[in-house]
Amino acid sequence: MLGLLKRDKQNSSNEKKGFFARLKTGLSKTRAHFSSGLSALILGKKAIGSDLINELETILLTADVGIAATEQLIQGLTKKLDRKELLDSAAVLDALKEDMKSILRRVEAPLLIPEMSSPFVILVIGVNGAGKTTTIGKIAHFLKEQHKKILLAAGDTFRAAAIEQLQVWGDRNDVPVIAQAAGADSAAVIYDAFVAAKARHMEVLLADTAGRLHTQAHLMDELKKVKRVLGKIDPAAPHETLLVLDAGIGQNALNQAKQFHEAMGVTGLAITKLDGTAKGGMVFAIAKALQLPIRFVGVGEGISDLKPFHADEFVSALFDQ
Repeated sequence: MLGLLKRDKQNSSNEKKGFFARLKTGLSKTRAHFSSGLSALILGKKAIGSDLINELETILLTADVGIAATEQLIQGLTKKLDRKELLDSAAVLDALKEDMKSILRRVEAPLLIPEMSSPFVILVIGVNGAGKTTTIGKIAHFLKEQHKKILLAAGDTFRAAAIEQLQVWGDRNDVPVIAQAAGADSAAVIYDAFVAAKARHMEVLLADTAGRLHTQAHLMDELKKVKRVLGKIDPAAPHETLLVLDAGIGQNALNQAKQFHEAMGVTGLAITKLDGTAKGGMVFAIAKALQLPIRFVGVGEGISDLKPFHADEFVSALFDQ
């Protein structure tokens, strides 16, 4: 028994190290654009003063960290500088890392599935191309590893390809999928899936929705309809409204998040495609502006490349050369 526990602990440790390595690799473009220049600036400066702080501010802004988050970071460093707490370049870099972790720790909130008499409904929303359907497939894999009983709802009825894609993910994870023909009413599909999930004693219902721009009011109204329909079965449903954001669009992701949150009351974020962009700094901008829980980050195409967000790991991977 002790040997089994030891192996389980070792496997968990190896998996954690493995994901940190993938996180580092996934953030390589952002790191090359951001922390490499940052390190060169700070470590190359002999004088620690206002000139360095001004140059540092420029690097943060061009890395899509955002105005509000950058202001907080710069103010923190300036105060420490005034108090003579930063005596060398290494101290500046350490202080910056710690302040960046502080911003992200406030939104570090992995998704927890409580024990309920009714299925826990996760409504997945976002714009076209953000990676909603793929994210659902990866979350299904993540929850299956926790031995959860899951049902998928193909609520993106606008694209036949989306229905087929979700069914492929269902087969891949050995998870049932409730779907209708393309063009069917999305709210009806998700309603039927919720009824089926209750009847089959499922623990989680993951519901896909059609991609829509945050500026399309009539399509946002369709999402509100889905929410109302789910509420007829369980007033608390959806229990999680998960917004999927593409990291590659930088500051535009913040505008999307604001609009979706205003319309739907977003309860969590999944940030995808961090491996394909140099704009990973947008995570700080969103964390500072919205304070919404970041549930998952995606750093690759593999089924295991979506993991719960951890602030310290993220910042460490951003700086680790």
